[in-house]
Amino acid sequence: MKKLFFAAAGVVVIAFLSAFSGTPVKGEPKPVQVFTNGKTTVKAYEWSGLSYFLNRDTDTTYVVNFWATWCIPCVEELPNFEKLAEKYKNEKVKVILVSLDMPKMAQNRLLPFIEKNQLKSKVILMRDPDQNTWVPKVSTDWSGAIPATVIYNKRKRKFYEQSFSLADLELELNNFK
Repeated sequence: MKKLFFAAAGVVVIAFLSAFSGTPVKGEPKPVQVFTNGKTTVKAYEWSGLSYFLNRDTDTTYVVNFWATWCIPCVEELPNFEKLAEKYKNEKVKVILVSLDMPKMAQNRLLPFIEKNQLKSKVILMRDPDQNTWVPKVSTDWSGAIPATVIYNKRKRKFYEQSFSLADLELELNNFK
C-alpha cells in the first residue's frame, strides 16, 4: 500500500510541477501567449517554441506553411492546404499553418479570419519579431518572403518559397511517402 501511495504522490508532484513551472512535462512547448475569442484559440510562439513544430522526429509527414492574413497569395493558397489536410487526414500527414501576422492583429483579424474561412488545420502564430535570426533557421534558402512552406519527415526535408496549387502540393507530398 505504501508503494502505491508514493507512486500516486509522484504523479501528483509531476502534475503540480508541470502546472506551476510553466514547462510541460512532455508534448508541445508552452506558448508565450494564447489568443482566444471563446470559439477559436491560437497559440503564439517565439523561435524556441516554433522549432518544435519544424523538427519532429516521427513517422508523420508535416506540411508547415508560413502565411499572413494580409498576404494575398497566401490567402489564395490556404484552401489547398485545407483540402490536403482533409484528403490525408487518415494518413500520417499533418498540416500546420504558421501565421506571421503581428500579435496586435491576432484578436481582431487573425481569429475572425480563421472562423470566416473555417480553417481546420492547426494554426499557430509566430511571435518572434527578430526575423533575421529565425528565418535562416527555417531554411538558409528563405529570403523571408511569404508564402513559404516546409515539408518534412524524419527521412527528408524540403523548403519551398512559392505558392502552391493543390495538384503541386500533392505532387510534393507524394515525394515524401
